[in-house]
Amino acid sequence: MHKVYTKLDSIAGNVISLEAEDVTYRELAWVDSENGSSLAQVIRIEGNRVFLQVFAGGRGISTAAQVRFLGRVMQVPFSDALLGRIFNGSGAPRDSGPEIKQDMIPIGGPSVNPAKRIIPRNMVRTGIPMIDVFNSLVESQKLPIFSMAGEPYNPLLARIALQAEVDIIILGGMGLKHDDYLTFRDTLEEQGALSRTVMFIHTAADPTVECLLVPDVSLAVAEQFALKGKRVLVLLTDMTNYADALKEIAITMEQIPATRGYPGDLYSQLAARYEKAVDFDDAGSITVLAVTTMPGDDVTHPVPDNTGYITEGQFYLRNGRIEPFGSLSRLKQQVNDRTREDHRAISSVMIQLFAAYRETLEKQSMGFRMSAWDRKLLKYGQRFEAEMMDLSVNIPLEKALDLGWAILADCFDPAETGAPTKLVDKFWPQQNGKD
Repeated sequence: MHKVYTKLDSIAGNVISLEAEDVTYRELAWVDSENGSSLAQVIRIEGNRVFLQVFAGGRGISTAAQVRFLGRVMQVPFSDALLGRIFNGSGAPRDSGPEIKQDMIPIGGPSVNPAKRIIPRNMVRTGIPMIDVFNSLVESQKLPIFSMAGEPYNPLLARIALQAEVDIIILGGMGLKHDDYLTFRDTLEEQGALSRTVMFIHTAADPTVECLLVPDVSLAVAEQFALKGKRVLVLLTDMTNYADALKEIAITMEQIPATRGYPGDLYSQLAARYEKAVDFDDAGSITVLAVTTMPGDDVTHPVPDNTGYITEGQFYLRNGRIEPFGSLSRLKQQVNDRTREDHRAISSVMIQLFAAYRETLEKQSMGFRMSAWDRKLLKYGQRFEAEMMDLSVNIPLEKALDLGWAILADCFDPAETGAPTKLVDKFWPQQNGKD
């Protein structure tokens, strides 16, 4: 029988504290007060003093509330019945479906032993040329999408959820506007992708503690599917909201702040989630793609700055497109030499010419006279932006590579591109008359 404590030392926002014994970090407790009951989670221990984050918030709780520790950490159900379902951050149904209580698994466990991992070797195809051709997403990779507020990062994640060639999609939303949540739900449902998706959604109106639970719940379920041999893609949005929730709790607990008020363990907290990405040697894989908004488009902000030291590259989302300069998938070299022999070459050639196009735009804006070469670059850049960079484009990798050759052939002579002669002889569109 669990001991019941009947005296709270303090109540600060959603955090309560009391004196208790034999309590462990992240252990759950049940808090009963005159205005109702709620789960709470241990977030700090100082000797016998225990701090708990109350799921339903601290409003209405008195110092005479009863606290009963449950002797276990937060758990979430796991089974194939999760597919097609939508839950909140604590694992309770957000849709109209029944509650699932069987096969409960703990969340927030350690990352996978490196001995059980294999070197990333398989590409995750998304149908988006700016990813597949130029910065291939690799199984078991952990990548952030750096974006300003207002950019279409949630529609981009929805597109990836619809098109990615994986078995399972786990979508974790943190601090979402209700409209964004509905858009995710309706888009996946209308396109028939909800049946392979599990959604854990925390909206801006939900308790802060549920925001902190979303990544752990999402990754715990993803790990179980991966152990069953599934290729799992975890999409998280927005990790800056997650970090802000950590900051809010740290301030409430009067912790000494680090840069811009964020807790000193921000790096460790982020790394513990990103490092869940894994390719098992005898099972499936977990790939993590997470949005990180940058306040004021400042990449030195603590959240993107810390994230950059953890992850294997980044995508920059600017002006509604994935920016080719600055975006980098460091693991793309592991896969794009085995997709098609011209993959690396077409990627390098097109980006180099696009850089020259950007320089030509600057010359044009300053009133310089355009040469014949400049006019070729302007034509090329316009086609590149419309047919390759536009996020609405949905074509397989091989067709995207063929499209790249077609754009080059329409704008340049073979010798002007710098592409290897062997590949030009094999892939240059002959009907264009520029061989």
